[in-house]
Amino acid sequence: MCGLAMLPVHAQQPTSKRLVGDYGYWSRTQTPPYSSAQIPFGKLTHINHAGVGFNADGSLSVPTDPPFLEPALIAKAHAAGVKVMLLLGGDFTGLETTTGGLQTLLANLQTFIAKNGYDGLDIDWEYPASTTDTQMFYRLMTGLRRTFPSPQYLLSADVPPWGSTAYDYQNVTPAIDFWNVMMYDCAGPWTDDGQLNSPVFPDPNNPQPWECQPGGSAEQAANIFLNDLGVPAAKLNMGTPFYGYFYLNLTQVYGRCTLVYGECGYAAVPSENYGTFIKQRINALGWTAYFDKGTMVPYLLRTDGQPGFITYDNALSTYTRIWYAEWQRGLGGGFMWSLDADYDGHSQDLLNAMYQATMNVPFSGPRP
Repeated sequence: MCGLAMLPVHAQQPTSKRLVGDYGYWSRTQTPPYSSAQIPFGKLTHINHAGVGFNADGSLSVPTDPPFLEPALIAKAHAAGVKVMLLLGGDFTGLETTTGGLQTLLANLQTFIAKNGYDGLDIDWEYPASTTDTQMFYRLMTGLRRTFPSPQYLLSADVPPWGSTAYDYQNVTPAIDFWNVMMYDCAGPWTDDGQLNSPVFPDPNNPQPWECQPGGSAEQAANIFLNDLGVPAAKLNMGTPFYGYFYLNLTQVYGRCTLVYGECGYAAVPSENYGTFIKQRINALGWTAYFDKGTMVPYLLRTDGQPGFITYDNALSTYTRIWYAEWQRGLGGGFMWSLDADYDGHSQDLLNAMYQATMNVPFSGPRP
C-alpha cells in the first residue's frame, strides 16, 4: 500500500525511533545563521557534527575559521539527552598506501573525541570503488569499533541507496550501531534529464529510470537493504533531503537537458536549500507547485514564461518518506542532510514533519 491512503489518521502510542540530524559547522556563518541556538534538541535523538577532515598520514584537519568546535552544541545536546557524533567524511583510499596512516587516524580520533565529549563517530566515504577499498572500509570500521567500544560510543556509516557490496555489509554490520541510507541525489547535474531528487515510490512513467536505479526511491532502497543485503531493519536510518535541485533550462519533469558530456552540467543545475530559496517560490514569484501522488513528492515549474524546474521535498513528502520507512518497513530511524537547509530564520517545517512521522502521529500540515 502506498500514497496518501497509507498515512495514519489517528495518533498512536509513540515508539522509540532514531531521529538523526546532520549539522555542518559552516552553517553558523550562513544567512540566516544556524547554530546550537536554533537547533530544537527536543526533536532529535542524535546529531552528526560535520566539518572535520583528515589527511593521508592520519592527521586531522579541524577548521578554525569559523572554529569547528562549538561547546554549547554538546552541552545543550547532552542536557536534552541527545547524542552528538563526529561526522568524518572523505576518501579513505589514501590511508591504504600510507604506512601507519590508519592507526594514526584512530589514535587522533580517540584523543579528539575524548577531549571534546563526542559520543561516537559517523563515517561518510563516497564511495569505496575497489576490492582494496572494501578491505580498507572493513579495517576502518572494525578498527573504530575497537577504539570506541560499545555501548560507551556509537558508530555509524553513511551509504548510498543502491547499497553497493563495496561496504561489506555482512561483516561490518555487527560492528556498527546503524547505517544511514542517503536516499537523495537521484537528481542533479550528473543526470541527463530532470529527475526527481528523492521519490518515496518509483515512477513507472520515468523515461530514464536507470539514472537513479537501483535504489531510486525509498521503497526500493528499503527492499535492497532488507531483502538483498539482509541488514536488520533496526540498524537502518532512512535519509531525507532538506534541499533540492534547480534545473535552470527545463520546463517539465524529465525534460532533457542540452547535454554537456552526457550530463546536464553543474552550471545549469544548482543545489538550493528549502528554507531560504525553495520555500519562497512555492506558488509565488512566478512558480507553481505540483504534487505527484505516485512518487509522493512535489516539484515546481516556472510559469512566468521562463524555463525552470525545481525538484524538492515539502513537509508532506518528508513525513511520508520517514513514516513509510519507519512504520511500514520497520526501519530504526531517519536522518536528513542537513538541519540548516530547512531553516528560514523563523521556522523548520521539514524537521517538524520528520518529527511527527518519527513519533507516529498524524501529519498536521497541508495536503494536496
